[in-house]
Amino acid sequence: MENVDKKVEEKLSNTDNKKKEQILAEFSTFIDYLGNKVEMGEKMGLSEERLAQLATKVGDHLSKKEEPKNSEEYLLQRLWQVGDKEEQHMLAHMLVKLAKDQN
Repeated sequence: MENVDKKVEEKLSNTDNKKKEQILAEFSTFIDYLGNKVEMGEKMGLSEERLAQLATKVGDHLSKKEEPKNSEEYLLQRLWQVGDKEEQHMLAHMLVKLAKDQN
């Protein structure tokens, strides 16, 4: 599974700014994008726990390197920043569930 971790980190680092702006501009677009990635992960056989672990990596990246583009992202960033590792992991689980619910 380290290979998947590496791919996620590479994808986060290499996403071009224009595409990143498109994904983050609207919260619904972000959730749709996340939903597509969750669906792809499920097709690869990843468990919900593994998906949440990967979502935690994404959450860490977004919290540290991206400015929120809307009030929903601002709320998520603040919740992420004030939460401890366990709370962040639970928030990642909830985001995975929200993304699955959208599809």
